[in-house]
Amino acid sequence: MQFKSVFISIFFSVALIIAALILNSNRPHHESAQPSADFVRASGKCAECHRRETAAVVVAFELSSHAGAGINCLDCHSPQDGQERVEHRGFTITTDVTSKNCLQCHTTEYQQFLRSRHAAPAYAAVLGAEPFTKEQIEAGEKYHPNAVDRPANALAKLEGSAATATGCISCHAIGKPNDDGSIGNCTECHSRHFSSVKLAREPSTCGQCHMGPDHAQLEIYNESKHGAMFNAFKEIMNMNASPKELTVRDMPIPTCATCHMSGLEGMKVTHNVTERLSYWLFAAVSEKRPGYDQGKAEMQEVCLKCHTTNHVNKFYEEAEAVLVATNKTVKEAQDLVKDLRRDGYLTEEPFDEPIEFLAFDLWHYFGRTAKHGAFMGGADFVQWHGNYQLLAKLTEMKEMAREIRKHQ
Repeated sequence: MQFKSVFISIFFSVALIIAALILNSNRPHHESAQPSADFVRASGKCAECHRRETAAVVVAFELSSHAGAGINCLDCHSPQDGQERVEHRGFTITTDVTSKNCLQCHTTEYQQFLRSRHAAPAYAAVLGAEPFTKEQIEAGEKYHPNAVDRPANALAKLEGSAATATGCISCHAIGKPNDDGSIGNCTECHSRHFSSVKLAREPSTCGQCHMGPDHAQLEIYNESKHGAMFNAFKEIMNMNASPKELTVRDMPIPTCATCHMSGLEGMKVTHNVTERLSYWLFAAVSEKRPGYDQGKAEMQEVCLKCHTTNHVNKFYEEAEAVLVATNKTVKEAQDLVKDLRRDGYLTEEPFDEPIEFLAFDLWHYFGRTAKHGAFMGGADFVQWHGNYQLLAKLTEMKEMAREIRKHQ
């Protein structure tokens, strides 16, 4: 009886092994030939070479939260649909890791990102609709009408491809359409191998793009009380805290991410950085966004973690007053150019006459700066980098317009 039981057990074990071998033989070669995750962890096969060839990459990954969670190189470098497959020393990988690889685990974050202006609208702002598929254009237009289905940027075309590729695209690639159908790359903010929440919370990370004369958010933040406090007390901040469990004990001083994205004290986390905004501040003449009331309420909810209702309301009233005044100045400058063009003193071509550059500087640099300064607590940027320059440039434009009319 005992012999019979042993025989049956052996028979079924052998049958299962044979069945597994048959099933495995029918799998695609790129699957069956892949080293297992356990093998990679146990042998350190990727690190074996990369410690010699790109050592910092290995160290960065080992210090990451991904490594701490047991994620290995193949988990991120495994080819997804639409990605090129490369045979690499016994592995089948993709060398072009995109947001499509990240969304295998971070689906919600990716979907939120797609609704933001960091996605398709960012890339289209430079190169227009041409690089996008029909599906990508339709998806982007659903959230931001006319922001993706648009012509290429006239100024970028005039500056040329060299300046555009190394300058404009370096920042706007955050919304680049990928060959695999996805949009953007998470590593623009999190870095490729550290995959760091801490890095994405650093104001200097946002400042890689949000700085300079056209959108001086980093400079404004550093001047503001928030920025001064952050730089003074940074060592007490828990920059690695979980976004969904973030408290004011972790971050008693806000960074860019705190206000625009984080789930502070039970608030919802979002990768849609435009969700808490109330105005189109980047526009020449700034109007209310379609979700003005909700955006304003959600941003003020963050403010109320530190400030009283009266303080928050007063701050918004003063900021909106600056916005209204700035809009008026910009509109006057635009009308001046429009009238010259209507009367035949200017051509229809953009950026072929000096006064057009002056008009562009007025709103694109100084108008934006005044408005962002008002909404971010940067007094010097409201005044000397903003309103003083608006006044000076408008005066210069008026004199230039008189000369144009007199001599043509």
